[in-house]
Amino acid sequence: MRYSTKDQAAALSGVFQAAELVDKLARTGQLSEEALTPSIHSIFVTSPGDVSEVYGGFDKLMMGRKTLDSVLSRDSSAIQGDVIRYALALIHIEKKLSRNPKMLNTIGQRLGRTKEQVEHFGMLHENVMSSLASIYLDTISTFRTRVQVAGDMRYLQNPVNANRIRAILLAGIRSATLWRQCGGSRWHLFISRKKLQDGLNSL
Repeated sequence: MRYSTKDQAAALSGVFQAAELVDKLARTGQLSEEALTPSIHSIFVTSPGDVSEVYGGFDKLMMGRKTLDSVLSRDSSAIQGDVIRYALALIHIEKKLSRNPKMLNTIGQRLGRTKEQVEHFGMLHENVMSSLASIYLDTISTFRTRVQVAGDMRYLQNPVNANRIRAILLAGIRSATLWRQCGGSRWHLFISRKKLQDGLNSL
């Protein structure tokens, strides 16, 4: 499949949507289920026909698109530094994951079992979040490089929020995988800003 700049912008928006969700949950204890749904949905779409299918439509990436646009425009007043840090960390960690076929296989097998929970409980049910968090803890979290989440300890230490944060980080890794598959890399954020902005505007 040939990927366009529009596809790259969508995948990167997915990374930033996850990063934004983690930041909001860590700092406020709240998040938008409307923005959370496409991120969690993306985890279970492993053989998409196109990039849009991963998120259930490009229109579901409004939060991530807005955040990415602020980053590409270098509008420091509109973004949190932690959001950029999370996004870059997710891209970096995904690159390590892509070189670990054993871990990828483990994640795939466990996601298959979690998908059965989705069919039974619903995508955003606490049991599903707990299963996704467990997958993240047992696999990606074992890398030396980790996403260090900053925020209010009242929210970070809440078990339900902690599970959601890890599930969202897993979703961020999924989008980072798609970003790499679309030909993206960390350097694209710095050397291809104009092209990415054009792709973003076409979403």
